[in-house]
Amino acid sequence: MTRRIQGLALSFVLLSCEGSVPRPPPPEHDGIYGFAHGCYAIDATDPGSDDTRWLESVERVEGEETREVYTFSARTMEDGARFTLQPSTLATYILYDADRRYLVGGEDGLVPQEEVLSDLLLADDTYLPGVQWELSVSAHDDARFQLRHLATGRFLGRDGLVESEDDAAVVALYPTDGCEPYPELTVDAEGTPTRTTFEDGDLYGIVDTHSHVFSNYAFGGGGIFHGAPYHPLGVPHALPDCDIYHGREGRADLFGYAFDSFGGDTFDSDALLTSFVTGRTPEANHETAGWPTFTDWPSAHDSSTHQTQYYRWLERAWLGGLRLVVQHATTNQIICELLAGSGTQPVRYSCNDMVAVDRIIEETYAMERYIDAQWGGPGEGFFRIVTTPAQAREVIADGKMAVILGIETSNVFDCFLGGREGYPTCDEAYVIEQLDRYHELGVRVLFPVHKYDNGFSAGDGHKSFIEVGNFINSGHWSNFTEDCPDVPTTFDRGEVSFGGLNMPRDVYDSPAPHDFSGFGANPIGTIVPFIDQLMSPALEGDWCMNAGLTPLGERLLEEMMRRGMIIEMDHFPRRSYLRAYEMAEAAGYPGLAGTHGLNYDGRIYALGGVSKVGLGRCGEAGDPAAMTRRLNERVDLIRANGGYPAEGFGFDLNGFAGARGPRFTEGACPEPQENPVTYPFQSMAGDVTFTEPRVGERTIDFNMEGFAHIGLLPELIEDARRTGATEEDLEPLFRSAEGYIRMWEAAEARAAEM
Repeated sequence: MTRRIQGLALSFVLLSCEGSVPRPPPPEHDGIYGFAHGCYAIDATDPGSDDTRWLESVERVEGEETREVYTFSARTMEDGARFTLQPSTLATYILYDADRRYLVGGEDGLVPQEEVLSDLLLADDTYLPGVQWELSVSAHDDARFQLRHLATGRFLGRDGLVESEDDAAVVALYPTDGCEPYPELTVDAEGTPTRTTFEDGDLYGIVDTHSHVFSNYAFGGGGIFHGAPYHPLGVPHALPDCDIYHGREGRADLFGYAFDSFGGDTFDSDALLTSFVTGRTPEANHETAGWPTFTDWPSAHDSSTHQTQYYRWLERAWLGGLRLVVQHATTNQIICELLAGSGTQPVRYSCNDMVAVDRIIEETYAMERYIDAQWGGPGEGFFRIVTTPAQAREVIADGKMAVILGIETSNVFDCFLGGREGYPTCDEAYVIEQLDRYHELGVRVLFPVHKYDNGFSAGDGHKSFIEVGNFINSGHWSNFTEDCPDVPTTFDRGEVSFGGLNMPRDVYDSPAPHDFSGFGANPIGTIVPFIDQLMSPALEGDWCMNAGLTPLGERLLEEMMRRGMIIEMDHFPRRSYLRAYEMAEAAGYPGLAGTHGLNYDGRIYALGGVSKVGLGRCGEAGDPAAMTRRLNERVDLIRANGGYPAEGFGFDLNGFAGARGPRFTEGACPEPQENPVTYPFQSMAGDVTFTEPRVGERTIDFNMEGFAHIGLLPELIEDARRTGATEEDLEPLFRSAEGYIRMWEAAEARAAEM
């Protein structure tokens, strides 16, 4: 019940001598982390006093206006308000009342508020809402607590916020009922992982060798990629309606439109140019609704700019067997500058690659703390960042998910091709310093090059609009040749889309002929002078990069090997790929990963490295192993080269790589499909039961929607089982975490010898 009190008389009423209320003894509790998701009434006394009052809502009459406030005025717990304590990080809580309102602190005292803003909604990295309260043991009573208001740094007092800890109210939290649960997504699974090893002692679990959980902090951290894997204020702020950035009907989602419509390799240049000039797609792009309806996203196989790895979806994947994840910080400065500079999307900070990388690493640790907070305290959550193979083994053996930090970006360490004004000189000493810095931050996996030329290597040779991005990023004309070494490649092949940009050079790091430093301020105006070259026809044939590793790039690989770091191979252009193998084989170094699927005809396994594979999409009549054929063929190749018989996934979710679509939609498979996934079903280990997956109010039909987000991993496995794959067929997947860790252990052992 809300009481009504005249404003001028409020203080008198609250402090009147109605008789002091003796304080009850504090209830037993599990410490500052133990209140997560519980329902509590709150009382407070002034320091040194035993006269207590309970927090309640009252209507304050101020002249002709009435507003509701929270005050410590109730004389009994029964008259006080009830609050759900929702953790926003360790020992920091949101107080959410029975009317679904936040307890907000500020200059106007304590007020209930139905909606609050956040840094994500405002694209403002500095914004703190007034709803987070840090709980600590009271400075005046070690059996009770005090609350510090995170936004202001002030403390909760009996009459509002106070400056000093000395004046902080002494509070206690009393378990009660009648609260409203804080909004959250469901996991749609019951059970706890109990199987952590095989009978031979090897770890049980799947590795995702290539993941991008935090793409929302890439591209300047604005709205180019929408949705967070977590947010301190929960799912309403992590996964809101994307119209705030993507616009009505998603028509401001230009990068998503370009990628999803044209696949990155074939495109309608007129449609793209018109869209970037107008700032809108030519037609409706997607439904924007997020929490709680999620009309059109997540949908990983056809929607590249929306979050697919919310932490509860990761949790569901973990329940289905995912035990090891390589979390790569990724971003792209040119995409960011194009969309931010044209006014299409906001940014929260610099478009610079390493600014985003630093923030992504920071946020990955923050999410670990957030999940710990939901689960009851430090170390309690399923999501554990590891920095050694021994830690990874311990975490997985304990039934949790080990997470390894990596970096995948073009301008790694700000080592631009030819250097750049305002940045350090990228020499050997600087590279060693940066490797040491990021190793200290926990990074153990690194792509020396991504899409664009840098100081270590030519870019990966990806054609299409990547050619234009490389032109702007480096200031050099495209550098493609038809004189190509016969080595495997992920991207360094095929025709040159923008033939007019291709002017091969003999000296890779010669001075750049163009200065695009003004691109971020005026993207379209910077490119217009080159419109003739951009409109020139494609060059047919098989073209590859006319350069490979630089001397500094070779030194980077040597230093990575000395640290036992894992070298990601699959964004090297052909010449760099060949030289990197020569160096690794000469050193006998096993720490190579082909997480886009390359294995150099098995040479990576002969060294002790790993790659990735996927399951097939379609079942075939009379062939129960149709979905696991590629997996089993790959394991045969691994065995033939002396490797550990296991192979994991490399989903590349949130990395503009797509995902497996459904097999029951029209035209999805060459023959009619049978045996769809039905519910409930059990995990491969038999320790978890899965029910239909929901995202808020939407039920996802895996059979018709496919691998919509990472939480559908259990369905992906079950789908293979429904078409006849046996536990033996799938065992190499569930040994893949063991295989990856063995590679990491061997890399560290070789590094110690070096």
